[in-house]
Formats: sequence, structure tokens, C-alpha cells
Amino acid sequence: MPLYLPPSKAKPPPPPLRTDDRRAVLVGLAVWGVLLLVALVVPEVRDTGEGRWLGSCIAGIALGLVGLAHVHRRERRAARRAADGARGRDGSARGAAQRGPGAT
Repeated sequence: MPLYLPPSKAKPPPPPLRTDDRRAVLVGLAVWGVLLLVALVVPEVRDTGEGRWLGSCIAGIALGLVGLAHVHRRERRAARRAADGARGRDGSARGAAQRGPGAT
């Protein structure tokens, strides 16, 4: 098996897979939420005197919320690009009508 293929012999890359990133982030948020409840309810964890367990759970939830906002923003941006691409291909203003007045 050769280590290098000239571009003329290389296969085209496969199309990117569509994934549901929002579901993955929501599952992570749910796990951190359950762990936070466990850290608050179980006395051995709650009464250690260190805030490590609670702090870790709160940080996990906060970062999950940041991730959820990022996924939402990225999906909205991709939908806007797709609408602009559809409008540009057939020459109609269908993409602008979907976004509404005043949208860029």
C-alpha cells in the first residue's frame, strides 16, 4: 500500500455526516444536573468541606450552556447560508422572505 497517492488517483472525500449536536449537549447538561443533585443530597459528598464537587458540577452546567448557545448560533448561521445559497441559485428572493424584513 503506497503512502502517497497522486491527486489524480485519490478518491474524493466522503460528505460530512449530519449529527445532532444539540442532543449531545443536552445529555451532558442532564448528566451534570444529576451529579449536582447527588452532590447536594449525599451527605458524604456535601459535607467534605471542599467545594470541589459542587464547583465541578456547576462548571459543567455552565460550560454546557455555553456549548448549547454555540450550537444554536452555528445551526442558525448554517441555515442562513443555505437560504442565501438557495436564493442565489434560482434567482428568486425566497431566502430573504424566509428570514423576514430587516434581517441580514
